[in-house]
Amino acid sequence: MDLKELLTETFGGIFEAELIEELAHEVRLQSFQEGEVLIDFDQYIKSMPLLMAGAIKIMREDFDSGELLLYFLEKGDTCAMTLACCMGDKKSEIRAIAENDGLVAMVPVMKMEEWVGKYRSWRAFVFESYNSRFNELLSAIDNIAFKHMDQRLIDYLEETSKVNNSQTIQKTHQEIANELNSSRVVISRLLKALENEGKIILNRNNIELLS
Repeated sequence: MDLKELLTETFGGIFEAELIEELAHEVRLQSFQEGEVLIDFDQYIKSMPLLMAGAIKIMREDFDSGELLLYFLEKGDTCAMTLACCMGDKKSEIRAIAENDGLVAMVPVMKMEEWVGKYRSWRAFVFESYNSRFNELLSAIDNIAFKHMDQRLIDYLEETSKVNNSQTIQKTHQEIANELNSSRVVISRLLKALENEGKIILNRNNIELLS
C-alpha cells in the first residue's frame, strides 16, 4: 500500500481528496517501536504527528522530575500539545513514548498553518483535536484530584487494554507506578486486591484483565 492509499484509509472520511493529495506529497512517514521516545521534554518540535498505526502515550513531567500519564493517542489522532508547540515555536512540555509498534506521518509546521486557512476539514480536525485532548486533560486532573488510586488504577488498566487491543497488559508494577505517579509498593498492593476481587489475574510478566 502506497502513502496516498494509507492516508486515504486513515483519513479518507475526514479530509478532502485535495488535502489527501497534498499530505501524500508533504508528510514524512516514520515507523516506531514499543518504548521508543518520539518527542522529549524541552525539544523543539518542527512537525505535527498524525498517527497512522499503533498507540502513543503522552507523559507530563511533575515538579519532582517524575512523570504522569496524561492520555493515549490512537490511530487517526494527533497531539494538541504538540500542535501548540509547533505553532508557537516553543519547547515541548511533554514526552511521547510508543506504547506499541506503529507508524506516524509527520506534517511540516509551515503546511499546518497553510492548511488551516485552505481546508475546512483540516481546520475542523485541528480544533476537534484541541477539544478532545483538552477534555482528556480535564479527565486526568479529575482522576488525580477526585479519584482514589484504586479507581485510577482500574481506569488505567482498562485504557491500556483498549489501546493495545488485548486483555493481557505487558507492564511491570514499577512501570504502572511511574505512569500513575505512585509507588511500586502501593500499586502492587492494589493489584493484589484487584486479583482477590476476581477482576485481574497477576502473572509473572503480565496482568490479565478479566471482563
